Amino acid sequence: QVQIVESGGGLVQSGGSLRLSCAASGFTLGDFAIGWFRQASGKKREAVACISRTFNATHYIDYVKGRFTINGDNAKNTVYLQMNGLKPEDTAVYYCATDLRRVDDCSAGGCCPRGAYWGRGTQVTVSS
Repeated sequence: QVQIVESGGGLVQSGGSLRLSCAASGFTLGDFAIGWFRQASGKKREAVACISRTFNATHYIDYVKGRFTINGDNAKNTVYLQMNGLKPEDTAVYYCATDLRRVDDCSAGGCCPRGAYWGRGTQVTVSS
């Protein structure tokens, strides 16, 4: 059974940092493309950062480039989202997802999952 669990969210001041974790059971994260998404109150869910299978390639939305880093740890079967320089606009529920596609190319966001398996999310709140 595919299960995804996010953790690491919390309340942080503007300019602060958080590291989110995406842990999986029932499958190996490094075998598939994985994405971090977020949904702010009243807004649509958007892909924030995605990583290819084997963790070789990444994609970021422009707004988080240079501030967020996605990476994976095969030994722990976990994908992380390191978030630095947080802004109030980053406040949202953050989700980890996969559609179990074996994607190597992240150009133009091609490795971002199209839905299928989602965690329950973790709240990130950035105060000004």
